[in-house]
Amino acid sequence: MKRPQNWSVLLGAAFLMATSAVGPGFLTQTTVFTQSLGASFGFVILLSILLDIGVQLNVWRVIAISEKRAQDIANAVLPALGAFIAFLIVLGGFAFNIGNVGGAGLGLNVLTGLSVEAGAVISAAVAIGIFLVREAGKLMDRFAQLLGALMIGLIVYVAWVSSPPLTEAAIRTFAPAQISFTAIITLVGGTVGGYITFAGGHRLLDAGVKGKEALGQVTTSAVSGISLASVIRVLLFLATLGVLQQGKVLNPENPPASVFELAAGTFGYKLFGVMMLAAAVTSVVGSAYTSVSFIKSFHPRIAQNENWFIIGFIFISTVIFVFIGKPVALLVWAGLLNGFVLPVTLGTMLIAAHKKSLMGTYRHPWLLTLFGVLVVLLMTWMAGATLWQQVNGLLA
Repeated sequence: MKRPQNWSVLLGAAFLMATSAVGPGFLTQTTVFTQSLGASFGFVILLSILLDIGVQLNVWRVIAISEKRAQDIANAVLPALGAFIAFLIVLGGFAFNIGNVGGAGLGLNVLTGLSVEAGAVISAAVAIGIFLVREAGKLMDRFAQLLGALMIGLIVYVAWVSSPPLTEAAIRTFAPAQISFTAIITLVGGTVGGYITFAGGHRLLDAGVKGKEALGQVTTSAVSGISLASVIRVLLFLATLGVLQQGKVLNPENPPASVFELAAGTFGYKLFGVMMLAAAVTSVVGSAYTSVSFIKSFHPRIAQNENWFIIGFIFISTVIFVFIGKPVALLVWAGLLNGFVLPVTLGTMLIAAHKKSLMGTYRHPWLLTLFGVLVVLLMTWMAGATLWQQVNGLLA
């Protein structure tokens, strides 16, 4: 019998994935690469969207059918592989979360004048508050939906007032003047790399959306998550392009803020504060929740005290930020790091997709498998080429 749609859970998972992706790093990466590639960045966004969808559909379907979390699936493919992947995911999650906490502090600094450190502590306290509630999962879903909708509304306004060159953007999206492997791998890594691609899949599993009968719902939620993140990416790209087309120069210390301020003046700068705060706090929640979901099957006490581990994750990230700080470059490099992790995690999921011991009588579509293999090969190649460029740059 077909399972009834639970739109609250499906949208919650989609928004959790999308808002986990749309953090300070996402905003920084988009503006930095638009500045370097111009309208040709549209091609990078288009290619990354196609790759993102292929990754999400493969990973989320395997999680739903196996009814297991990614680390348990990996251990079934190769003993100890799950622990290795969990280590990579948690490491990347910490790198992103330090940036997320700092971004939230910056947002409050813009809005209220509080120091970035004080803003970070307050924002972390709000995120922690969600996991002190008994129905934390439902509250997390609603929180992601409300702030996700707010972010879309804000970026629509800024894109509109910046008057972007739509014709040029459309042409260069399909006929780019230049292509950057670094930009592609960073965007894919920042949208579905590391912990992000598993955020919604693990949330659906925790909410009981699993099994063959749930595949339609899983597909809807996965595509919705990518679509939401992509809409924000495209709008920010257009807003940045519009500002640059007017001959204005972005502040290298805070490129996204420059876009909002140059497009809409002081009011735009305040809107950036709201956007950054919303993006950062939702990413703090998504990063902490998903990172802990990767270790909670390793010991029963972690699962029994999941919310307290999530709170600890947020607390440690905040302490590291307050005492060490975080430059803009870390946000770009965190996305690049996730791009390197993606071939490992996706490759593992593709092998699992064809193991009867995990998938039972389910037959994973060969078209999805081939697309997934293509993504693994493409991301491995681009990761290698990017690493070679970075090494040559250091040696030069």
